[in-house]
Amino acid sequence: MDDSTWMRLALDEACLALAHDDVPIGAIAVRGGEVIARAHNRREADGDATAHAELLAIRAASAVLGHWRLEGVTLYCTLEPCAMCAGAMVLARLPRLVYAAPDPKAGASGSVLDLLNHPQLNHRVEVTGGVLADEAAALIREFFAGLRAQGQK
Repeated sequence: MDDSTWMRLALDEACLALAHDDVPIGAIAVRGGEVIARAHNRREADGDATAHAELLAIRAASAVLGHWRLEGVTLYCTLEPCAMCAGAMVLARLPRLVYAAPDPKAGASGSVLDLLNHPQLNHRVEVTGGVLADEAAALIREFFAGLRAQGQK
């Protein structure tokens, strides 16, 4: 399967966040041609600022592999990771990240910061951005437009 096919699965996962009024961001971890973990944002559902899709998928993938090093794993995310999630990817020794939409406000994979390829860190992550970016960005825009229509942030 190609990156677009995997990203469609991450987009499907992102839609699950809508059921509990979380920002629709999804992530899947793929290894050896199989999805080994999937997650979506759960900040609102869990009352946890760290319950980002990427962190939850990293935790789940580590549990499946039985180790914190995510050797051979590609993580597909519907939004460019923030600094917290990018830091976790470096610490987990993730070999590859594929993301959909860039995040010009908080992206840490090249938009605002580039933690995944910072020269002083001990690990670099191969990054491919922009895969199904329009679809992912539209999903997030629609979510926030709905909140504004309800008088929320």
